[in-house]
Amino acid sequence: MTAKRFIISGRVQGVGFRWFAARLGTALGIRGTVRNLSDGRVEVVAAGPAHVLDHFGRELAKGPTGARVDGMETVHVEDEVAPTQGFEVVR
Repeated sequence: MTAKRFIISGRVQGVGFRWFAARLGTALGIRGTVRNLSDGRVEVVAAGPAHVLDHFGRELAKGPTGARVDGMETVHVEDEVAPTQGFEVVR
């Protein structure tokens, strides 16, 4: 198991990005949180097998229909993901 923080920038708020990330994470069987940041970016913190997080990151970089991802920062972090399973959309 590993954990990563993804910070996604572009047109990522108001386009269903958080719900996209939560559904994708749940479908991939990883756990995490996703929230809007006050500066217009979205933060995703996820934990799971490394190869699954790599795939998750590639999909986040594409985003849902209507989004435009201009950039994404990815950092390995300690497992600081709150939920014990699934994904939580934080408001």
